[in-house]
Amino acid sequence: METPSFSRRVVVTGLGVVTSIGHTVDDFWKSLVAGRGGIHRITLFDPKDFASQIGAEVRDWDPADHMDAKEARRNDRYTHFGFVAAKQAVADSGLDMTKENGDRVGVIVGSGIGGMYTYESQLKVLAERGPRKVSPFTIPSLIGNMCSGLIAIENGARGPNFGVVSACATGTHALGEAAHTIRRGDADVMIAGGSEAAITPFAYASFCSMKAMSTRNDFPEKACRPFDQGRDGFIMGEGAGVLVLESLEHAQARGARIYCELAGYAATCDAFHITQPDPEGKGLSMAMKRALASASLRPDQIDYINAHGTSTPYNDKFETLAIKKVFGEHARNIPISSTKSMTGHLLGAAGGIESVICVKTIQSQLIAPTINLENPDPDCDLDYVPNVARATKVQTVLSNNLGFGGQNASVVFRALEVDSDPTILP
Repeated sequence: METPSFSRRVVVTGLGVVTSIGHTVDDFWKSLVAGRGGIHRITLFDPKDFASQIGAEVRDWDPADHMDAKEARRNDRYTHFGFVAAKQAVADSGLDMTKENGDRVGVIVGSGIGGMYTYESQLKVLAERGPRKVSPFTIPSLIGNMCSGLIAIENGARGPNFGVVSACATGTHALGEAAHTIRRGDADVMIAGGSEAAITPFAYASFCSMKAMSTRNDFPEKACRPFDQGRDGFIMGEGAGVLVLESLEHAQARGARIYCELAGYAATCDAFHITQPDPEGKGLSMAMKRALASASLRPDQIDYINAHGTSTPYNDKFETLAIKKVFGEHARNIPISSTKSMTGHLLGAAGGIESVICVKTIQSQLIAPTINLENPDPDCDLDYVPNVARATKVQTVLSNNLGFGGQNASVVFRALEVDSDPTILP
């Protein structure tokens, strides 16, 4: 067992995703750099009576292809996605759980909403067939920590285990708190990220009532337009992004292939409004500054920002303002992109898949674009890598995620020195 230390470095050794543009990391990344979106008319239910009728669904998907069929029936769609993404990440990391000390392996995979499919379907059963017909698996299926629990059971991970709930900042918070768990010595390995499956009638009706979602129903592939003057709301996506994090010492001791370091993290709150970001960007600015400080980096050392970039009028404008406050003149030199333009907004899973994107950006030295950016908003006047991927040197990456309730989370990934260990990827 390693000696607990708050200064332990945390590295990424495994990646897993399930999204509308790819059910594996390789397919997902190929779609991103090609600028291929996954937004279409909804097929999971009939959307004709809804103001917004489009979304980024995970299609051609059968959870029984990836997990025990009985377990699949007993669990919600959000759990299926997170379970499979975690399975990919663990396999990618090369962890041999028959040899690992499961007491030192933990799981934090959060969900902003949890088992919405279960909630809606079992309420319908209650209304139509009565209380005796409600499934005994209802509560385990709908609660937001069940994905973490099932991942732990599958892997024999007996370390710290819980779910994070912080709306659309959930995935980033899960990764940051998992990194803190390793740094303080409570675990050597953490499986962390976010999962979401809320493309349901009730969730859509609720967001439509808020007028938060795009109604560009005739042109779904063009509907998500972060930083564009014509943006009119976010597009809901579904899926999961999960990473395997380890202490550097643990990864090196087992000869793991290392992608990069999770070097910094911070969480703040706007304390301003339940749904609208602070118009002065105070909370997000503070999160980015603290994340940089925790990584011991100056603002001018950041090479790329994966923005929250939801394609809503408020977020994109205020996030741009916050970036300018933190980075000053350097803000105009930093490539920034919103990959939600292709994946849609995965709510609590956004931080998970966008952290996978950050890691792949460092590995590949390619920046995925912001597609559909045709008429930039004058208030959004930075370099958003419009429409075409860009090859450039990237060593340090920052990712932002914001959530209802004023939640802010920023995380920093950094390349390790290639010469320091032959198992570290360039």
